[in-house]
Amino acid sequence: MEKFTNIKGIAAPMLTTDGNQFSMMINVDTDMIIPKQFLKTIKRTGLGKNLFHEMRYDYDDNEIKTFILNKEPFSKAKVLLAGNNFGCGSSREHAAWAMLDFGIRVIMAPTYADIFYNNCFKNGILPICLSEDVVKYLAEFALKGEEFEIFLKEQSIRVSNYEVNFEIDTSSKNFLLEGFDDIGLTMEDSNLIDIYEDESNTNLPWYSL
Repeated sequence: MEKFTNIKGIAAPMLTTDGNQFSMMINVDTDMIIPKQFLKTIKRTGLGKNLFHEMRYDYDDNEIKTFILNKEPFSKAKVLLAGNNFGCGSSREHAAWAMLDFGIRVIMAPTYADIFYNNCFKNGILPICLSEDVVKYLAEFALKGEEFEIFLKEQSIRVSNYEVNFEIDTSSKNFLLEGFDDIGLTMEDSNLIDIYEDESNTNLPWYSL
């Protein structure tokens, strides 16, 4: 998995409107992120074009121009802003695959569904928890097309003249910085695996049968 370094890019806010007021979209579930008909593949690539499919395309597969990811410059966003309970619903890892394949490397929301949150780290995506007020404030910069900078080592977000820090547990942070997935983490101890296998041939002769 690619190591996570500093990310710089456009942020796309997932918004709902109420008159002239906007709020962050809540309860974005994994079926909204990648609908069930696209779950047949076991490849991590190729799903970006289907990200938020039912919100991005009409029944004839034409782009819906009003959807945020179909607008410039947000069609090239590396950061996604959303409301509470992002990634709820089924545990499909395809949701993280679709995000990554589209180009999203960072998500900012107040809360996440646990399984989706953990799947992000396993696929090179940084899910950041921020308060509702901070996410909404950042969305104002995003709507202006301001570029965001995310520094994982320093645990900070910078946009325009504003900077905010975020919390992340050490193990998840290192997972991204080192570019590990579960298999990569296991292979860090490949020498110990080799030693065990060599010794088992002698100590556990029935094991190799």
